[in-house]
Amino acid sequence: MKKCFIKDFLLCGLCGWCMECLWTGLASIFKRRDRTLSCKTSVWMFPIYGMAACLTPICKRLENKSALVRGGIYLVLIYCTEFITGIILKKHNACPWDYSKAKLNFKGVIRLDYAPVWFFAGLFFEKLLKND
Repeated sequence: MKKCFIKDFLLCGLCGWCMECLWTGLASIFKRRDRTLSCKTSVWMFPIYGMAACLTPICKRLENKSALVRGGIYLVLIYCTEFITGIILKKHNACPWDYSKAKLNFKGVIRLDYAPVWFFAGLFFEKLLKND
């Protein structure tokens, strides 16, 4: 079980990092007209995304539920994780993201308009974790 969790943690961490690079790289062309598609991330994001490995037991309990229910639950869990880790990192001046200028932000660490992104990210992590 321990080896499986470590493998899942590494897999989720790396996939999350890659998703973030893709997301911020694509955003750079729209926000700054940067055709180099430069991305931005932080080493802190690896363990944060890696924590998606903790979804494994939840995925197993939800396997007979609809994608809407599963994605909604993952969305809430991802928001909770983003909020808690964001607040902790902010206290230590180490938070790599700041959403305080976004219209739909909560305490500068959560963007409510990212709900669809986290919904599908949760389903993506579920798929990753089921393929073990």
